[in-house]
Amino acid sequence: MTANGLRTFMLLAGMTAFFMGIGYLLGGPAGAMLALVVAAGMNLFAWWNSADMVLRMHGAREITPSETHPALRQYALDVQHLAQRADLPPPRVFVIETDQPNAFATGRDPSHAAVAATTGLLARLNREEVQGVMAHELAHVKNRDTLTMTVTATLAGAIGMLANFALFFGGNNRAGLIGSIALAIFAPMAAMLVQSAISRAREYEADRIGAQIMGKPMALASALEKIERSARQTLNPAAERNPATAHMFIINPLNGRNMDNLFSTHPDTANRIAKLREMAGAAAPVQSGPWAPRGPWG
Repeated sequence: MTANGLRTFMLLAGMTAFFMGIGYLLGGPAGAMLALVVAAGMNLFAWWNSADMVLRMHGAREITPSETHPALRQYALDVQHLAQRADLPPPRVFVIETDQPNAFATGRDPSHAAVAATTGLLARLNREEVQGVMAHELAHVKNRDTLTMTVTATLAGAIGMLANFALFFGGNNRAGLIGSIALAIFAPMAAMLVQSAISRAREYEADRIGAQIMGKPMALASALEKIERSARQTLNPAAERNPATAHMFIINPLNGRNMDNLFSTHPDTANRIAKLREMAGAAAPVQSGPWAPRGPWG
């Protein structure tokens, strides 16, 4: 097992242990065992159904060979070409009908991967920038981040529900009323910390490998700047309903959560752009503003 794989295993094991700890506080040894069974079942379910589960949450539509929209056909063809360059099996390609520019990848392994971009991303970015974003997502697939990120989202959501369950039943458990309130407050925060630990480092690595796949770091840098600026001004209703999946997107889709702090699921976008500029050896500012090229729908 690689160092990255071992670190991921330890984080997920710690999250499962934390889930069991909450179960113990609620129901003693029997509660801990029940939590372990539930966590194992959820991990298995997430492993087998990770792609379809997340895609359904966000209302994604698959782009098939019969697609008639020229921009969508071109987007799908570009993804297939980038997958070839990355030495990956061709992923399933999806589009999400939402005005917020964003994208994510999912799937249990490279042979069962899927990538999705929003209509807002295709409208606001030019073709090279879209390619840069999709190369980033394919880097997640190549690094096998997609399964880890989906399982983490599943466990984080389950911990939040279990904490609310503890608060609902108040003092009718081993934790007592005060303990239940503390669980309801701190358990979701702990889950967010684990999500952050997994996600933030992986975003930098996916930026680096994605830029290598495409060969143009500044295309991704320009895309990140445009996505960050628009995402802060545009609501993503599906992401707001499913906040546990926020760490899967290239930019945090939750409106207003753009601070690079302890609980942020993403590194600061300016820092990511700076690293990409270093890769490109470019000192010029990233192209932006109303004069920048628009996407095929723009």
